[in-house]
Amino acid sequence: MQRIGFIGTGVMGKSICKHLFNAFGSLKINSRTPSKATELIEMGCKWLESPAYLASECDLIFTMLGYPQDIEDVYLGDHGILVHAPTGACLIDLTTSTPSLAMKLEKLAIAKGLMTLDAPVSGGDIGASAGTLSIMVGGQQSTFNEYLPILKVFGKNIVYQGAAGSGQHTKCCNQIVVAGNMLGAVESMIYAQANGLDPEQILKSIGAGAASSWALNNLALRMTKGDYEAGFFIKHFVKDLKIALSEAKSQNLKLSCLENAYRVYKHLEDQGFGELGTQGVIKAYL
Repeated sequence: MQRIGFIGTGVMGKSICKHLFNAFGSLKINSRTPSKATELIEMGCKWLESPAYLASECDLIFTMLGYPQDIEDVYLGDHGILVHAPTGACLIDLTTSTPSLAMKLEKLAIAKGLMTLDAPVSGGDIGASAGTLSIMVGGQQSTFNEYLPILKVFGKNIVYQGAAGSGQHTKCCNQIVVAGNMLGAVESMIYAQANGLDPEQILKSIGAGAASSWALNNLALRMTKGDYEAGFFIKHFVKDLKIALSEAKSQNLKLSCLENAYRVYKHLEDQGFGELGTQGVIKAYL
């Protein structure tokens, strides 16, 4: 039984922590915003006051943060978990970040006798709560094999993609599809309402056919009802799409759907809607 720690108890991180605590009976946690960990502490999770201290007390450390800069802040420097984690520990980053940062972290970790995996997830708050997240993993195959049983505690579709950074590249692929699906779902609902159709009835037909998508079946009705509660923030989706755009441009790829979705979501963020869930994109059409 390993000593497990988790840094980042936001919307999805909190649900993942619950699964880990229920499976193993203990969990050490830390978050930039302590109030977000109150429910977990009441469950029995142990709060540690810094990422560095948590790292020193754990053999397996999960991180789920917001932005690449947050990862650098938590992992690097004298107070970073790379310095304080014990030799042989495994660091698994669930954040959607850049492939280059994932490769950098693995190189630094190996030099310190540590293991890393970049393991971004997909499934939003619903998948995190149900323990059915899709997890796309990059890193050493042997490390993946060793920690796969623990990933199965909160994930359902867990696929090894290749060397460090491959998990992040796969997440870019995922977000490109999600971006297109989301805009399609919005426009479909707007068209339905303009023609006097009931969105719930519409979904009974198109949600089970060729048009079916996670965004359509899980978020379309939220859009039409003005429910913009965040399972995944617009501001974080903008970050994800920006990473995918940057990777595409570095390879001279022209991805028009991705570019259009980024413009729409960035416009909403600039208007102050970054804290809304991604289904809040319907505001761009109202």
